[in-house]
Amino acid sequence: MEQDVTLKITDRDGVAHEVLAPTDMAMNLMEVVRSYELAPEGTIGICGGMAMCASCQCYVLSDHELPEMQDDEEAMLSEAFYVKDNSRLGCQIQITPELDGLEVELAPES
Repeated sequence: MEQDVTLKITDRDGVAHEVLAPTDMAMNLMEVVRSYELAPEGTIGICGGMAMCASCQCYVLSDHELPEMQDDEEAMLSEAFYVKDNSRLGCQIQITPELDGLEVELAPES
C-alpha cells in the first residue's frame, strides 16, 4: 500500500514548505528537497548522497525518532559549518511512514 508522508521543510530563505514524500521509493530527505527544488541545483546533494559532503545538512526541529547516525555521517558533520546539536545529513534520513510530520530546516550553504 502506497503511503505518502507530509514533511515540513524550511528552505534557506526561511520559507516553510509542506511537501508530500513517498515512503515506497526508498527516497531520502535530500532527494525530496531536490525533487521539490527547495534548494538551488548544485547546492544540495553534491556528493550524490554518500555522506561525503555536508551540502544537505539540515536541522531536525520535530521530535521524531530518526535512524542512528553512522560513523561517516558523524565524521562529516564534525567538519561541517553551522553544525548544531540537531544537525543531520538529509541523505542519511530515509523517508519512512514513521517520519510523517517531520519538520526540518535546511542549514545555510557553506
